[in-house]
Amino acid sequence: MTLLTTPLDGLHRELGAKMVPFAGYDMPVQYPMGIIKEHLQTRESAGLFDVSHMGQVLIEGQGAAAMLESLVPVDIESLGIDRQTYALLTNESGGVLDDLIITRWGEDQFFLVVNAACKAQDISHLQEHLTGQVMTVLPDQALLALQGPAAREVMKTLCPEAAQLVFLQGCHSTINGVEVYVTCSGYTGEDGYEISVPGAHADALARSILSFEQVEPIGLGARDSLRLEVGLCLYGHELSTTIDPVQAGLLWSISKARRADGERPGGFPGADIIFNHIENKPALRRVGLSVEGKRPVRDGQLVFNGDGEQVGQICSAGYGASIGRPIAMAYIKRELGEPGTALFVDVRGKQLPVTVTRMPFTPQRYYRG
Repeated sequence: MTLLTTPLDGLHRELGAKMVPFAGYDMPVQYPMGIIKEHLQTRESAGLFDVSHMGQVLIEGQGAAAMLESLVPVDIESLGIDRQTYALLTNESGGVLDDLIITRWGEDQFFLVVNAACKAQDISHLQEHLTGQVMTVLPDQALLALQGPAAREVMKTLCPEAAQLVFLQGCHSTINGVEVYVTCSGYTGEDGYEISVPGAHADALARSILSFEQVEPIGLGARDSLRLEVGLCLYGHELSTTIDPVQAGLLWSISKARRADGERPGGFPGADIIFNHIENKPALRRVGLSVEGKRPVRDGQLVFNGDGEQVGQICSAGYGASIGRPIAMAYIKRELGEPGTALFVDVRGKQLPVTVTRMPFTPQRYYRG
């Protein structure tokens, strides 16, 4: 299969990136600095990520807010202009088709960013429910993410207007004379920005950002370890068509107005099942695990209690570079989900001790003003 490339493909290779297949694209997993140093660079200064493989979609037309509310358990009607929200596309069984970010550009105009692996099915799903709205897929737009405590200082020079944004706020602006849409958002737990830019100008913008001494290029490897440290879900791991928002610990993503006792209760796929889980709690819950020693655990490995009974399964795992030890997330039986609970993971026949711990492993540092 021929892999797709982003507008920054040439730059990645010029910078010595190790390229790997990801969601149908040829993407940089790391640069010569290496994943651990890239991770720490983002936590301590700033990193630039190419996330142009993500899907960017514009939905416009009367009733767009109501249409979106019929698909996600979010209060879209009350979302302000240039404000964004995390949302879940649910299915009839209460599971999750994908998670996405929705930004309101106008009264009846919404900008969506969806996951690369789910892009085609998400677009089809949205298209099926359009009633008088127009959906425009934006394949020629690139998406860059500038993340880390130094990101705001960089943006003060590049785009002073964007440097005033707070978490989950966006603005139309220009950088080096090119029209862009910038949001204060990201997937690392740090203060930072995502910049939607025409693909033809992405290379020049990336080089401009990398010219700042605080910024280094960062690959998908560190992007994954960064999101794991701050307890963020990854579709296909913590989220799937069989995992509901309550089980995933994402009750906060169901707006109060859309809950059973809210102003506009339900109306989204799987609402009754999800409401039942809010009331009665599902059998499994997502937890953080602190791993004893330096040997890592892996996705898919089984979790056991002290009596040798299987009680769960690892959904994401890796090395937490900021805290210097292996960490993991798992779905385990609800009654064992309290912090401090001692369990173990079967690693090739050996019992590796783990302890349920609070998340995030590293504090989130979003800028809220």
